[in-house]
Amino acid sequence: MIIPISFALVTGAVALGSWYKVRSKKREQESATSYFLAGRGLTGVLIASSLMLTNLSTEQLVGLNAQGYTANMTPMAWEVCAALTLVVVALYLLPKYLSGGVTTIPEFIEGRFGKSTMYFCTFLFLFGYVLNLLPPILYTGSVALGGIFDISGIFQVSYWGSIWIMVVSIGLVGACYAVFGGLKAIAYSDTFNGVGLLVGGVVLIPLFGLSALGEGSVVAGFQHLMTEHPEKLNAIGGKDDPVPFSTFFTGMLILNLFYWGTNQSIIQRALGAQNLAEGQKGVLWAGMLKLLGPFFLLIPGIIAYAMFGPDLPNGEVAYPMLVREVLPTPLIGFFAAVLFGAILSSFNSVLHSTSTLFTLNVYKPLINKNANDRDLVRTGKMFGAVVGLFAILVAPFIFYAPEGFYQYFQTINSFYMAPMFTIIVVGLVTKRVPAMAANIGIVVFMLAYALTSFVFKPDIHFLHLTGILFLATAALMLVIGHFFPQKEVYEPEAKDEVELTPWKHAKRFSGVICIGVIALYVIFSPLGIAQ
Repeated sequence: MIIPISFALVTGAVALGSWYKVRSKKREQESATSYFLAGRGLTGVLIASSLMLTNLSTEQLVGLNAQGYTANMTPMAWEVCAALTLVVVALYLLPKYLSGGVTTIPEFIEGRFGKSTMYFCTFLFLFGYVLNLLPPILYTGSVALGGIFDISGIFQVSYWGSIWIMVVSIGLVGACYAVFGGLKAIAYSDTFNGVGLLVGGVVLIPLFGLSALGEGSVVAGFQHLMTEHPEKLNAIGGKDDPVPFSTFFTGMLILNLFYWGTNQSIIQRALGAQNLAEGQKGVLWAGMLKLLGPFFLLIPGIIAYAMFGPDLPNGEVAYPMLVREVLPTPLIGFFAAVLFGAILSSFNSVLHSTSTLFTLNVYKPLINKNANDRDLVRTGKMFGAVVGLFAILVAPFIFYAPEGFYQYFQTINSFYMAPMFTIIVVGLVTKRVPAMAANIGIVVFMLAYALTSFVFKPDIHFLHLTGILFLATAALMLVIGHFFPQKEVYEPEAKDEVELTPWKHAKRFSGVICIGVIALYVIFSPLGIAQ
């Protein structure tokens, strides 16, 4: 009984705190700006915590630790590259977005390439969110929580039955946050859960795991990993590893730049900043926190390998098993509640961004051009509810997906993320490349990626393939722009939505993050502890 009670207490406290923070803003929720962008009033702390919790869910906790269990530290590139990417977002992309007063990334694309490209990208976003983001969040969340609570044993159902129980539970609660609370409720719940996740995920699981491995000594546990499994601590991967080191400079960088700089479900937090300084604080604080990722997203998987051996049914059960094995019983409920919050954060954030994109970029311009704020908010809530229900119905069937879920997940992401990032980059650095070039570029990229990934299958890592297609598509767009330039030179329109004075410590903080990235790769290499 201790585990369910502690879980219920922590989860209830977060929900109550979030409700208390937004209750006084209830009338303001009828404003579209308030509902979709939290009234452009988010502080650096709220932005950083919401960025981290939106990103950090069981795709990472389960998926990356599964790769730590089955392989080594090379997948830490996803986290470490993200830290560098957030520096670019803070210093370069965010000032451009806030100066233009944009609400959605397709709105920014419309300003550069026009409506046809905006609609194209909006539907690509919706495709990715509805089919490749929301269901996997629910599925991996159900795997983690189902393992911690032993749902199969409690309800005397099959493993797939336990997946259904958890998917429905997580989906309904997450949809309530996203549909009824808006971005402000999501940001506050993320902040409360973020504190718990730092305590539970970053501190408790690695320390208790190493202590159990070292028979009561954390130092002895880490020495055991260094002496018995040093190859597991190596982040400098070759071509046979999940993430070869060379991909850091090709597709890894491209996908991270898209995800953190142009992905609506992520950048929407920064777009809701009070001003540029608060936005840069939040983004860079999140970058600093990403440097902690290897210690709780991969080390626990390696600890699980050392404790349980290589014979688990699959890597995805390693993290839940470790949590049940090493945490004291009262803390299991606390950590399950924090994990539940991380899952909810990712789910309700993507769901809220999905309704934002549909309402502002499809419903208003195509269906009801005269819609007022009340119409927009109501439509956003209704669409979010429908999409949430769809995700709940689809998620359990990921059980039958191919092995290596996290790698498969990222492979599909490249299909729609990378071409959109390509046209945004070309749009930012040129002024005469026309919409025709952007539309052709998206189609060519997606067709080439699909053929090379699923038909011809050349012997090349999908991240290198992403980098090659990025360069080829960008070159194609430049050639089209040279021979068929648009008539008017693109000049971004400046709007005075928020104060645009930069954070005075932004560049100094960015330098610290860059040094941290280099230090991590030295530590987790043959030059460091992976001898």
